[in-house]
Amino acid sequence: MKRILVAFAFIGLSLLSCKKDEVTPAPTAQNLYFPAVGSSVWETFTPESLGWSATGAAALDEFLNQSNTRAFLLLKDGKIVIEYYNGKAANGATFTANSNWYWASAGKTLNAFLIGKAQEDGHLSIQDKTSKYLGTGWTSLTPAQEDKITIRHQLTMTTGLNDLVPNPHCYTANCLTYKADAGTRWAYHNGPYTLLTQVTEKATKQDFDTYFKTQLADKIGMGGFWMTLGDDYVYFSTARAMARFGLLMLNKGTWDKTVVLKDAEFFQAMTSPSQNLNRSYGYLWWLNGQSSFMLPTSQMVFSGSAVPDAPVDMIAAMGKNGQFLNIVPSQNLILVRMGDNPDDNEVPVVFLNDLWKKVNAVIKK
Repeated sequence: MKRILVAFAFIGLSLLSCKKDEVTPAPTAQNLYFPAVGSSVWETFTPESLGWSATGAAALDEFLNQSNTRAFLLLKDGKIVIEYYNGKAANGATFTANSNWYWASAGKTLNAFLIGKAQEDGHLSIQDKTSKYLGTGWTSLTPAQEDKITIRHQLTMTTGLNDLVPNPHCYTANCLTYKADAGTRWAYHNGPYTLLTQVTEKATKQDFDTYFKTQLADKIGMGGFWMTLGDDYVYFSTARAMARFGLLMLNKGTWDKTVVLKDAEFFQAMTSPSQNLNRSYGYLWWLNGQSSFMLPTSQMVFSGSAVPDAPVDMIAAMGKNGQFLNIVPSQNLILVRMGDNPDDNEVPVVFLNDLWKKVNAVIKK
């Protein structure tokens, strides 16, 4: 298997002419680098120019190689510092920067952003009842129970619908049964989430894929496509496309000088604790550094941060089998990981914590 690790001084590749003594403090978000829309060119830093550890980078490379990782990117100030590919793509070819991979539940964050855009455009309010767009009887609840569920409950995993049904991915009415009143119980439940695509279509009166492409993907040059897998609607893209979305999030909804989402209030709410049941969950984004967290398939509340070795201000898109997009505003860092299953957890936070231990050994001064 061919592995690619870009821009490491210890293998003799110097992609930038900057020297260690030319490194300046991290710029503000307004000074981030943005790769041009429609171009494959993406500027880089060498780890050496940032004062990063070559020994740590070698250990990270080995960790990625042993953990079924297909793609890994680490960006600083919008520029690529580490780029790694390994193994086979879906078509059996060698995995490269042009290979598409599934986001799994990390793609939920794309829907959250798009709901914010639809609200900004005046198509909906997240306080609207879901039945306004899906009609009454979209669940098996009584009319009074169903009437309490809003779009915001779908965004925050607090619909109260029973996630313990045989197929929690199913979104037909017979699968959506009562467990608790909306807003009183947090449970990671894919069925109600998936229906957000229908909410968007009904509210905007546009095909979901079209609205997504014109209002988000095209504006930042993010290639990719949505595909139905079983009951789920899953996004596929390259690792660099995922990094583009991360850069948009790092700059709070603005791509270079193009404002994609200008609603600062929604953006702040999306990336802050959305309820007190699971403090580590915003609007389909996972939040690090909180006082407690919950995980899928469990009602246990754990004390402390979900990823203790990651920066406390990290926000994370996380999906099954270790699909990760991590954004760290305080350090202008973006981390992307795509690949096969590193462990058996729905959201493998233990693996992510181990990954951050390796990253910390790279970026330490």
